[in-house]
Amino acid sequence: MKKIIFNNDYFNILDTLDCGQTFRFKPYSQGFIVLSKDKCAYIYAQDNKTVIECLEQDEEYFYNYFDLSRDYAKICESAEQENIPILTSAVKTGKGIRILNQDKEEMLFSFIISQNNNIPRIKGIIDRLCHSLGERKEFLGQEYFAFPTAKIMAEKDLAFYESIGLGYRAKYIKNLADSIANGLDVEKFNDLTTKELKQKLLSILGVGPMVADCIALFGFHRSDSFPVDTWIEKVYIEDFKGTIKDRGKIADYLVDRFKGNSGYYQQYLFYHKRISQK
Repeated sequence: MKKIIFNNDYFNILDTLDCGQTFRFKPYSQGFIVLSKDKCAYIYAQDNKTVIECLEQDEEYFYNYFDLSRDYAKICESAEQENIPILTSAVKTGKGIRILNQDKEEMLFSFIISQNNNIPRIKGIIDRLCHSLGERKEFLGQEYFAFPTAKIMAEKDLAFYESIGLGYRAKYIKNLADSIANGLDVEKFNDLTTKELKQKLLSILGVGPMVADCIALFGFHRSDSFPVDTWIEKVYIEDFKGTIKDRGKIADYLVDRFKGNSGYYQQYLFYHKRISQK
């Protein structure tokens, strides 16, 4: 077993996991079990540190997964220098949020599942998908199931995806599994510019502008993305006093304003607005 110990000034576990970018985690002992692809880690806070326990061969994977090489203090400092009251407050509230480096294929499936859906239901569907098709594994005496490969998913028919609660999204998931199994190489999306990436994502059945922005940010770490949901729209109208009505154009405006820090600021603003109005 390997331990990765990191200062928690800019790494709050719950804030990072519970801000809508990942769905495969659950409470365990003093922290959380986090699942990604076929891997598992136990993460918890101890003496002002964030501790990640994982198998020795997975150390590099989870070091990258939690984005530990990035200087989030610098990002927060840049946000405060914008001199925007709501953003300054949001940084103080959410400076512990890190944008994860997740498996791209898993993120494609997960965010198609997430559209017009709530968090508990998304988690339930993904859990049933993994339990039904993923390889059974064990970590710290806990059973878990890997996220299934597209090749395995393609072997199932539409009725299976309807049976695990996907509803109208079943055809989207089946179509994507078939496409990847037949040669669509998601890793090659890395070679695209962010604009090209989003256009490519939009060509996939079931991916709309909001989902494309989420996949670009949370699956490909394109921080020049600014997903606009209900909470961000409220921030734009109430705090930026914006008048644009179209969410896609709001996203374009915010990316034009904040450039390569857009995705980080989005997470701070999203988290702050949601927490302050709960």
